[in-house]
Amino acid sequence: MKVDCVRSVIVHNIPNQPTRMDDQMMEMQRLMPCNSRLAAFISCRSCLFAVCQNSRDNWIPRSSVVNVPFSRSGTCKLCLNPPKCSNDANNCSTFVQPFGREDGEELSYISFNESICEMCMSGEVNEAMSLLSQMEALGSRPNLKSYTLLITALGNVGRTLEADAIFQEMTSLGYRPRVKAFNVLLRCFLRKGLSGLADKVLLTLDDLGIQRNRETYEILLEYHARAKRLADTWLVIAEMRREGYHPNSFVYSKVIELYRDNGMWRKATSIVGEIRGMGLSLDRKIYNSIIDTFCKYGELGEAVEVFKTMQLEGIMPDITTWNSLIRWHCKFGDVSNALDMFISMQEQGLYPDPKIFITIISRLGEQGKWDVIKKTSENIKHRGHHRSGAIYAVLADIYGQYGRFQDADNCINALRSEGVKLSASTFCIIANAYAQQGLCEQTIKVLQLMEAEGIELNLLMLNVLLNAFSTAGRHLEALSVFNHIRETGFCPDVVTYSTLMKAFIRAKKFDQVPSIYKEMEYAGCTPDRKAREMLQAAEMVLQQRHLEFLSNTP
Repeated sequence: MKVDCVRSVIVHNIPNQPTRMDDQMMEMQRLMPCNSRLAAFISCRSCLFAVCQNSRDNWIPRSSVVNVPFSRSGTCKLCLNPPKCSNDANNCSTFVQPFGREDGEELSYISFNESICEMCMSGEVNEAMSLLSQMEALGSRPNLKSYTLLITALGNVGRTLEADAIFQEMTSLGYRPRVKAFNVLLRCFLRKGLSGLADKVLLTLDDLGIQRNRETYEILLEYHARAKRLADTWLVIAEMRREGYHPNSFVYSKVIELYRDNGMWRKATSIVGEIRGMGLSLDRKIYNSIIDTFCKYGELGEAVEVFKTMQLEGIMPDITTWNSLIRWHCKFGDVSNALDMFISMQEQGLYPDPKIFITIISRLGEQGKWDVIKKTSENIKHRGHHRSGAIYAVLADIYGQYGRFQDADNCINALRSEGVKLSASTFCIIANAYAQQGLCEQTIKVLQLMEAEGIELNLLMLNVLLNAFSTAGRHLEALSVFNHIRETGFCPDVVTYSTLMKAFIRAKKFDQVPSIYKEMEYAGCTPDRKAREMLQAAEMVLQQRHLEFLSNTP
């Protein structure tokens, strides 16, 4: 909540007064987090009378600390009345207290830091940032641990700019950041595709003489493997070995994925013997990589056998395991088994991942099984997963183009009404659903609504927007998005280049496809099978056109 000036009061024995206007009451309810553990922003006695009169509705109790914004001019922003008796705590039912606990005591420096750390670890980022503002308003600064946890918490929810600002503030105060803080920033920048800023983080780390740890290398390894940068991945692994960090299950899982994505799936699966030979046990990460490798190349039977072996060895599958099996069974047309796995996943107590919903819905839609789509939605809600069920219903409506959620505003409002937490992942899923239908304007609107919520755009979301224009065959807009990605410091990955190739192919601009492919290779991205197939298709069309031209030439 943004306020110019804030005061804190405790309410005692408020006399009965007539209830104020309904719209004012609704605004009060919207602004006041009545379950807040700390005293917060409050002032006007006139408004408080109405609040306490409504306490019978159990949305805020009597004799509690509540919040109302108070402007610099000294008037309440809700009723425009000045504060009453703010300086006479002995003779008034409301009295001013400094920031602090509910008993009116001001928080100590230690209490501030403990509260910030507690909020960060429990995911209450907004509350932690609010407490930071209060602490700084009193002339204090957090300690190194609080700063580090703030950066971590902001990074975990994708608030990269704020995390960077806190980091800069911490260093300007003379604190020497630990490698953990650098790793958080590094992960933030690489998740967004900002490799240039990530390089600066690494340079600063080296300039300060801070040694990179295993986590630093694993962050780099994950980024390069995901971006299909084969040469860079091997360089990171080689550097890890030189620094004494021997490959673990995480590294081997990424190596398996690299071989898989470069068409060497048999080589990928043969690494299992090498891992066992080194005395390492296969964990969930490696099993997930092996299962996904078999699935990607259509060896679904082999994938299921590995899945069974995994469970016999006492390793329980996680949501990544199930998603991989469900996605690839849908991809190869085995929707019946995919739905059986979807049900089994829920029976094991795993919350259904909305990321897999569009895969199930699109495949069932292609087969005309709309009754199965509806039944699946009902089953999700019947098992108590109401919020996931709401997302599923929205995605089914978008894909089926029934019209109810063809407008992004209606879609987002419907999810809010169901109590769905609108995270970056949720916005991305909804935007992707519109993008796959070629509904470009609605995709843009979802991303705009996301930015209005304070969530920053990243490379994944820009790739979704690029895909919307590509699916619609609007290659010039797709090219504009691609240029925007580069100009704003994002580093395009294989998905970016492949999607741009698709846009030009759909627009029948086949002559531009080879140059995009070459640029992808020049950028250090290893083309995947999809990119290679699109290049071959474009070259075949160009060759055919050339032969037709020669045959028609006298």
